[in-house]
Amino acid sequence: MTAMSTRAKLGVVVASTVLLGAVAAGYAATAAEAPGTPPSAGGEQAVTLTSGPRLLAITDRHVSTVAATDPGGPRTVAGLECLRVYAAAGTGVCLKPETAWSYQVVVLDAMLRQTRAVSVPGLPNRARVSASGRMVSWTTFVGGDSYTASGFSTRTGILDTRTGTTVASLEEFAITRDGRGYRNADVNYWGVTFTADDNRFYATMATGGERYLVRGDLAARTVETLKENVECPSLSPDGTRLAFKEAVDADPAKGWRLSVLDLSSMRVTATAEVRSVDDQAAWLDNGELAYTLRPDDGQPDVWSVRADGAGTPTLVIPGAESPSPLT
Repeated sequence: MTAMSTRAKLGVVVASTVLLGAVAAGYAATAAEAPGTPPSAGGEQAVTLTSGPRLLAITDRHVSTVAATDPGGPRTVAGLECLRVYAAAGTGVCLKPETAWSYQVVVLDAMLRQTRAVSVPGLPNRARVSASGRMVSWTTFVGGDSYTASGFSTRTGILDTRTGTTVASLEEFAITRDGRGYRNADVNYWGVTFTADDNRFYATMATGGERYLVRGDLAARTVETLKENVECPSLSPDGTRLAFKEAVDADPAKGWRLSVLDLSSMRVTATAEVRSVDDQAAWLDNGELAYTLRPDDGQPDVWSVRADGAGTPTLVIPGAESPSPLT
């Protein structure tokens, strides 16, 4: 993702790029869905993003929903194809193929109708919607940045669905690192999560071989570092904690431990999930996290685990990925 150490590049860039490249290759023969194409229901009811006791996910590259009370049960599957999906307050974001090797950030209304679309470079990786449904973010892997020996870095953007204002890359923002102004050509960002005011956000920033949790201010176009070794943060509904993936021994080549950061004490609690979680977890409620695991056979599954470190991981939606609750 940046000009990191060799092992960090292997863990953060190469592994993720290979995975995303494989996913993208699966789309190579798939034509992009025309804007405005209505979704097709896989059951008696069409997929919607209206609030209710349901979980949104991707099943076989298609947007789907399941009952929160029976997530392993029958699914309703739409015709819309996405690499990543997320929704909140009746607004959705879909990172989808535009052509065989180009992609779009598509903003959806509650009926899965496209309301905005932004063409983006690179392979889609992360997507989020603020709790109000107003703000949308995305991260892609891109190639060609001269400072990366691997040839890959990231682009993270934000769209205000109310005003249409678009930040094409957070690299435009002014940085305060450890209390001082900072500039470096190798700065990369990924994994945005929004606070309740739709102005402040958290994300991961990488530079000089280190990864930092940053807090950003959209209006001021600034970010400041808060803590090292925090990737893909996800803010709890009550705004008090961040779920994140923590590199084992600060080395992404060793995998990531799904953990939770208390923002008042900055104390980190590891969850009971000991397998490597390379995902931006979603909060099902204030006590439970959902995330995607992709075993050796490549078939993704959605799992859940308690945020307080207790309990054991539970399989939630077999054969699915990119979960979010429809709140």
